[in-house]
Amino acid sequence: MKSTGALRRVVDRATAAGRPEQACELCARPIAENHRHLLDLQADEPRCVCYACSVLFQRDEAGEGHFRLIPDRRVPLPAFAPAEAGVPVGLAFFVRRPDGRVIAHYPSPAGATRWEVDPPRWRSAVEGIGPMTSLAADVEAVLVNTARGCTEAWLVPIDDCYRLVAIVRRHWTGMTGGEAVWTEIEGFFDELRRCHGTDPGR
Repeated sequence: MKSTGALRRVVDRATAAGRPEQACELCARPIAENHRHLLDLQADEPRCVCYACSVLFQRDEAGEGHFRLIPDRRVPLPAFAPAEAGVPVGLAFFVRRPDGRVIAHYPSPAGATRWEVDPPRWRSAVEGIGPMTSLAADVEAVLVNTARGCTEAWLVPIDDCYRLVAIVRRHWTGMTGGEAVWTEIEGFFDELRRCHGTDPGR
């Protein structure tokens, strides 16, 4: 389980995305706004890397069990309600662990609440969804949004989910979040639809 401190560092990295002073966390070279990330498997945190360093980790074996390159594919999926997997919220992401467990995360103003999903309920929720068979452990996630009448699901890199958590933390106000945070969340999903598919299983 990720500690509260570690999760805060993860979210801070996502919040910092695009700042001009960012540098590769391996070689210290300046990096572009649209850069790749490695997952530090020992710390369970993403690391910002330049293009040259990302190429070195195209094969999982190159990381020697310490680093894995986070994929950059984003695939619209048939929508399903998080409640089908036993998660009673409308906005959540699910990460498969190497041992087969699935961990659900709920973005909140305090970070991301997490709990283990019941295996039979998870299998039932995603049965027949083809891309799920290739979901990479730890570095990809299933992101589901059924809040406020939305019905969509995506297979995304785990760093997209950290970015969404940062958005919620930064813009949430009051008990229900306020209109500003929901506008930002909708903007996040609009970008997914615009850049990676117009029919996310609606």
